Amino acid sequence: MLTKADLVDIRYGVQGFIVHKPWAMKIIKQIYRMFEEELEKTGHEPVLFPLVIPEEYFEKEKEHVEGFKPEVFWITEAGDEKLERRLALRPTSETAFYSLYALWIQSWKELPLKLYQSVAVYRYEKATRPFIRGREFLWIEAHCAFATRDEALKQIREDMENTRRVVWDRLAIPFLFLKRPPWDKFAGAEDTYAADTILPDDRVLQISSTHDLGQRFAKVFNITFVDKEGNRNYVWQTCYGPGVWRIVAALVSIHGDDKGLVLPFEVAPIQAVIIPIYYSEEAKSVLEKCEMIEGILKRSGYRVFLDLRERTPGWKFNDWELRGVPIRIEVGKKEIEGGYVVIFRRDTKSRIKVKDDELLTMLEKLKDDILLTLKKRAEEYFNSRIVKVQTREELIRAVKDGKIVFMPFCGSEECAEDMKVNLEGLRVRGTDIFHEEGDYGLCTWCGKTARFMVYAARAY
Repeated sequence: MLTKADLVDIRYGVQGFIVHKPWAMKIIKQIYRMFEEELEKTGHEPVLFPLVIPEEYFEKEKEHVEGFKPEVFWITEAGDEKLERRLALRPTSETAFYSLYALWIQSWKELPLKLYQSVAVYRYEKATRPFIRGREFLWIEAHCAFATRDEALKQIREDMENTRRVVWDRLAIPFLFLKRPPWDKFAGAEDTYAADTILPDDRVLQISSTHDLGQRFAKVFNITFVDKEGNRNYVWQTCYGPGVWRIVAALVSIHGDDKGLVLPFEVAPIQAVIIPIYYSEEAKSVLEKCEMIEGILKRSGYRVFLDLRERTPGWKFNDWELRGVPIRIEVGKKEIEGGYVVIFRRDTKSRIKVKDDELLTMLEKLKDDILLTLKKRAEEYFNSRIVKVQTREELIRAVKDGKIVFMPFCGSEECAEDMKVNLEGLRVRGTDIFHEEGDYGLCTWCGKTARFMVYAARAY
């Protein structure tokens, strides 16, 4: 799909590095825009930090460096000279940001500090797959510092809402927002929370994460402030990473069909394509109407394209369906004589006749209706893949059926590892963000006391 829809070229000569072609980059730019709008509405400001991170910065937080060092690309030479110190290509930017936060934050008056950057990061992944796992991938990372822990915890809920407002409200991608188990948290964090969606092969894909860093990085980077009472304290920190790359993977996989991409109206590079249909003697009148429609739609702010390529209408239909353009407007002799156009909806594959003077009104209606249709379809599939289980037998059957399971769980890493080994790579993904530890009967897998209700699934 990625190749046929002309999103990427995977023939670049380094594994895990792909060429993002114009159609993909236009989609990606829209996703970046959506997140940046939401981040700035909630008080974040944009920055750009250097790509390289000095090794001494990177190694300050022990757990962090142990978690990421196996994946780091190192710069060791420049020209013919060895560098005096190694420089890491950023695998993530906590250590880059926080080295400066220690200089920028001195007083409660500088708090909260909420910054973000939209960048590529680099990790030496062994197995790679475009938009799911790469050695160079695109994301946004937001780094926040607060005077109190309560403010930091509030930020985690805000990150969840920012994810919802883009990923669900505007892209129609359903997800679970889960608190990861302790053994699966971000290296250097107190706790990790992540958004998991479900792809059509019944594997879950993490599309964003937010981390409660507590005061761990504040202490190793000495990020302190003087409070209103004159006391010096360490800040409390969070970081948030919407995975733009993986959101594209979800967009392609969840909404696409056997004909190609199916794009929500807002994110589509071209929202409406106009296809003239004519014999040579009809060309002048058909093209005049097409150009008139193109002008009206462009003036109304739509991203529209009049397809005048030397191809048959049928070929053009297939090409634009493959690329996922939400609306196709067909104009021929019959449409001119009848004072209407034919609109084809990519999401439902349906055609409707629309009077010329009602075209703008219809497009306003359709852009919302297309989103609702995609939401309904995606949500129905999403909900159908989740099943609650109580017994080991129910769990085994559900995993064979490709389901995500909601189950009582003891909370033991050893139990989770045993399930992973014996159940086709099933992983404990975590609990609902508001879930509290308690007595939930017996663990579905090991039979010990269940302290949590967790979601578990096979994952990328």
